[in-house]
Amino acid sequence: MDIIGELINGTRAKPKQAIADKNAEYIAGIAQGQDKAGAHFIDVNPGTTGDAEVADMRWLVETAQSVTDKPLSFDSPNVRAIEAAFDTYSGAQLPLINSITFEREKLDALLGLVVATGANVVALAMGDDGMPADGGKRRETALRLIDTLTTAGVALEHIYVDPVIAPLGTCHETGAHVLSAIRDIREQCPECHITCGLSNISYGLPNRRLINRVFLTLCMNAGLDSAIIDPLEPDIMAELAAAEALLGNDEWCMSYITLSRSGALG
Repeated sequence: MDIIGELINGTRAKPKQAIADKNAEYIAGIAQGQDKAGAHFIDVNPGTTGDAEVADMRWLVETAQSVTDKPLSFDSPNVRAIEAAFDTYSGAQLPLINSITFEREKLDALLGLVVATGANVVALAMGDDGMPADGGKRRETALRLIDTLTTAGVALEHIYVDPVIAPLGTCHETGAHVLSAIRDIREQCPECHITCGLSNISYGLPNRRLINRVFLTLCMNAGLDSAIIDPLEPDIMAELAAAEALLGNDEWCMSYITLSRSGALG
């Protein structure tokens, strides 16, 4: 299960202030904490715009990679910011571009960079018609985007398909639609990864962490093998470890037992 640590995000209040103040100690602490908690990628999202976003992305990459060897996830809709991230990145492992979509303008802007860098990429199942209406539309858009990426030369194992999670509070069938899409995409493309911004599902609802934990387990059972989450939240990491064991992905339950003995499971 590839965990993408979500906490360095300029749309969140504390990271936003830290980015504005260039508080390297705060950002480095989040990066290091997510690394130690088990994140496989550390997402960096300036949450700003224009020239400021380019400069902020450079600073975030420099700051994060000063304290972690984990590959970074460059999270921005700004192609210049993504290019700046690559110019600054010195990690030994392939980073992740978060994200490309099937929206024509964004696809045209980013596809060349994805191919040229050979990076991993989050492929968001969204086209010019906006948020997909159901599981079938998510599957259709995802498979078309996968085909476009592989035709251009992107390896399947570098693609992280995101079936697009809308808040459950705005559509009571969202969870079912996403689970259907994950199952279908996994059946059609067993070599690619499937990820999601997990906490989107619970936006606006009470007891969000409960919804997130249960939905993570359901998604893993459907074929999810990556998630954009807060790895510093012990309950969701415990849920993930238990689900991996129950789904047969943890030989002899060794990871679960090790985590339990360390006290990480509560």
